[in-house]
Amino acid sequence: MLLRALAATGIAAASLTASPASAGTLPTPPDKIVIDVATVNGSGCPAGTAAVAVSADNTAFTVTYSSYLAQVGVGSKPTDFRKNCQLSLVVHVPQGFTYAIASADYRGFAHLEKGASGTQRANYYFQGQAQTAYQNHRFNGPTDDNWQATDVVDVAALVYAPCGEQRNFNINTELRVSAGTSDTSHTTSFMTMDSTDGDINTVYHMAWKHCP
Repeated sequence: MLLRALAATGIAAASLTASPASAGTLPTPPDKIVIDVATVNGSGCPAGTAAVAVSADNTAFTVTYSSYLAQVGVGSKPTDFRKNCQLSLVVHVPQGFTYAIASADYRGFAHLEKGASGTQRANYYFQGQAQTAYQNHRFNGPTDDNWQATDVVDVAALVYAPCGEQRNFNINTELRVSAGTSDTSHTTSFMTMDSTDGDINTVYHMAWKHCP
């Protein structure tokens, strides 16, 4: 399932909105869906630091991280410049329905010194399918602010889970911080995709259709 990236050239706080692909034109199952985390691996999501919740209207689910931080400079380790997380989710789909991921909203906070940069990237695929290319969003310093990036797919290009089959949905995300020309002996640049209060999370908007 190849998502195309929306523009994300600046760093700014922004509210989340429904994607065009999921906005009221497709059926939504009446029964509550349940999503279980099959596996979670990666330096950005140690055990117990990633949680999944489903929206009340079955149109989206959120992933909240509490320890997703990439950094370079004072106080960082050589491996801290890159953090990643691999989630494998079991989506219990109501009978007669199947789903696709229509868009994904990512948010976090970035402190990037002049000359430094940060990158958020992700890809998505169903179990048994080839992995898609990563979609990348780059942010440049200097900045000290919230950031947001969105990946979206057109309705005509949605890839749905096979009807009548249980296929895990896999999400790979990554944060990278590059020192560039910044002075890492006196400064620290970092980028987070975490939250201690639940206000910062990743939102995946779902599109539904009836199975034949």
